[in-house]
Amino acid sequence: MSSLSAIKDHRTWKSRIRPWLPLLKTLSFIFLVIALARPQNALEEEKITSEGIDIVIATDISGSMLARDFQPDRLEASKNTAIEFVDNRENDRVGLVVFAGESFTQCPITSDHNILKKLMSEVKSGLIEDGTAIGMGLATAVNRLKDNESKSKVIILLTDGVNNKGFIDPRTAAETAKEFDIKVYTIGVGTKGMAPYPSRDIFGRTVLQNVEVQLDEELLQEIAEITGGKYFRATNNNSLKSVYSEIDKLEKTEVEVTSIKRYTEQFRFFALVAGLLLLLDILLRHTIFRGII
Repeated sequence: MSSLSAIKDHRTWKSRIRPWLPLLKTLSFIFLVIALARPQNALEEEKITSEGIDIVIATDISGSMLARDFQPDRLEASKNTAIEFVDNRENDRVGLVVFAGESFTQCPITSDHNILKKLMSEVKSGLIEDGTAIGMGLATAVNRLKDNESKSKVIILLTDGVNNKGFIDPRTAAETAKEFDIKVYTIGVGTKGMAPYPSRDIFGRTVLQNVEVQLDEELLQEIAEITGGKYFRATNNNSLKSVYSEIDKLEKTEVEVTSIKRYTEQFRFFALVAGLLLLLDILLRHTIFRGII
C-alpha cells in the first residue's frame, strides 16, 4: 500500500482501552497490600467517675462591703473572685448564701454553674436589712448542706465585720456544722487600720471617707478551728484570689478516668475491591479483549 491515510484514524474503542488493562492488576495488587496491612478504626471512650464536693459560699453583703480598699469595692471583688473559683470546680455542686442583718439562700446547691454565676452577679448590698449576722449566715449555709450525702461538704464564709445582728451565735452554728461533718473556711476581708468608704456630701456628690476597719478575726479563727477548716485574711484583690486558690488546692475533687478502646477491622473493604478488580481483569481478557494466542 502506498499510503495508510485511509485507515490511520479508524482505531476502535477496544484498541484504545486495551493498553490500560494492566492497570487493573496494578490496582488490585495495591488494594491487596493495603488489606494485608490490616487497617483499623480505633474508637476510644472515657468513662469518668467523679466524687464531687458540695460547697456553699456564704458572703457578707452588708454596707461595709462597699468599702473601696478593694477594686472596685469589697463586694464586687468578692463576687468576681468567687465566680473564678466556681469555674475551677467543674465536678462540684455549689450554692450561694448571702447575709447582712439576716440571711437567705441566693442559689441552692446546684451543678448548673451558669445559673449560679448569674445569680451571684446579681448580688448587691441593700437587698436585706443592714448589719452583720455571721451566725445566721453560717447557720443558713449549714442547713443547705446537712442532709446531703456527699462525701465532702464545705462552707466558705466571707465577711468584713463583727457579728452584731441575728439570734444565732456564730460558735453555736460552727458546732452544728461540726456535727454534720461540714468544714468551714473563713475569710476576713479588709485592710488593717482605715479603709476608704463612699458617702454623700451636702451637695449629693460621692466622696470617700476613711473609716476604721473592724474585723473579728478571733471569731473567724475559732469557727475554722471548730470545724477543721482554716482562716484566711485578704487585704486586697490579689490576696483574695490567693485565698480562693489555696482553698481550691486544699479541697480537691476525686476524679477517676477509665479509658476503653475498641478496634474495628477495615481490611474487608480493600480485599473485596482487590478481588473485584482482579476478577474484572480476568473476565475482560477472556471475553471482550480475548487474544488469538
